[in-house]
Amino acid sequence: MHIALLGGSGRIGTYVLTWALENGHEVTALARTPDSLPSAAGLTVISGQATDSGAVADVVSDAQAVLSALGPRGARTPALLETAAGHIVAAMDKAGVRRLIAVSAAGAFIRGDPDTGAVVKFVVPRIFATHFADVRQMETAIAASGLDWTLVRPTRFVNSPGTGRYRVRPDFPPPGGRKIAPADVALFMTDALTEDSWIHSRPALAY
Repeated sequence: MHIALLGGSGRIGTYVLTWALENGHEVTALARTPDSLPSAAGLTVISGQATDSGAVADVVSDAQAVLSALGPRGARTPALLETAAGHIVAAMDKAGVRRLIAVSAAGAFIRGDPDTGAVVKFVVPRIFATHFADVRQMETAIAASGLDWTLVRPTRFVNSPGTGRYRVRPDFPPPGGRKIAPADVALFMTDALTEDSWIHSRPALAY
């Protein structure tokens, strides 16, 4: 499979990239700093940013699926995810690519979570207001597309190795689940890609 990858040098994207190359897939990755990605057989790196529609179109043009492991950047690029989502959808429509799996964030939808306490619902959205607004706009843009999308909603990241064992529930994290390792988010994404599962869904991941 030929995979277009955005965010390949990030916490989740590095695991996605390793999996793809080790399993014989071709990858075209977009990188602001090409040297941040390894030189490897099967990998083509395009220099550019996700806010550049031309660069995104170049990455997507020959792909069979698109995986976005981009994360919000707050004040540095307040509408990064929303802007990138628009470019990704347009590029995929033009290239005739259907499958899109993108990282979202469970915290951006915490106010609707029936298993989260009132204090957390009040405090967390205020702390991450800019980040979460961008996440919600990204989801809106992707969900409105005609693509075969999956919006992966991880909980809080922990700096630990993946376990290969996690829980998943549509829309909101499983009860009591508040953390996940980036490696396990990548594992879920690659499983959803190969199994063609969770289409038009928003799975939330946690331990």
